[in-house]
Amino acid sequence: MFENEVKQYLQKHGFGCFTPKAVLFDMDGVLYDSMPNHAVAWQQSMAQFDIHMTAADSYATEGARGVDTIVKFVKQQQGRDITLDEAQRMYDVKADIFHHMPTAPVFPGVREIMGKIKAAGMSICVVTGSGQRPLLQRLVDDFGEFIDERHIVSAYDVERGKPAPDPYLMGMRKTGCEHPWEAIVVENAPLGVAAGVAARCFTVAVNSGPLPDEVLANEGADIVLPDMVTFESNWEQLLAASRG
Repeated sequence: MFENEVKQYLQKHGFGCFTPKAVLFDMDGVLYDSMPNHAVAWQQSMAQFDIHMTAADSYATEGARGVDTIVKFVKQQQGRDITLDEAQRMYDVKADIFHHMPTAPVFPGVREIMGKIKAAGMSICVVTGSGQRPLLQRLVDDFGEFIDERHIVSAYDVERGKPAPDPYLMGMRKTGCEHPWEAIVVENAPLGVAAGVAARCFTVAVNSGPLPDEVLANEGADIVLPDMVTFESNWEQLLAASRG
């Protein structure tokens, strides 16, 4: 299993080997079942600024820096350019609404797959477009056995968010990966998949949202899986495929 996907990945990029030593996880929609909460927070907060945003919009833009999403929507709907400072103030409203919502649970299979990755002697990094510091602290609280603050890439670490490769290139640096074929990206959103592919990493899409699998596959995902439990249960097969 996965031998063909690994072979196609190597051919696509012209690489001679696939020797993963780190897994780079997105946060929302991958580690946490948080996207429904984010969708509501986006809709309610942007309505206060006369910006129309649907639940589908929140999924389609998930993974990008929040301020970049706001700048884009203000330009599209109101025809004006705003500063990042103004976008940040609007994003703060969204963050406040989100933090008053029920705490999103960790997806089944997440801690188990992290345990397997650690047991394999590999590093783990979380790569998120979030700039909400309480969420970043929750990562350490929930997964401190596997990561620390040095192994988190957030909106504060890059100027260009997803779909640019920069967040995952930073994740590679934080885990000591010198080459793209040394990292596996795990994503759930189109922009995140595009970022992983742009960084030329082997990209696993876990489709935890409402989008068709084809949307993630069309962004270049090397594998599309239905959930983290499936990823965890097939982890050994992916490692075996990497060893040829």
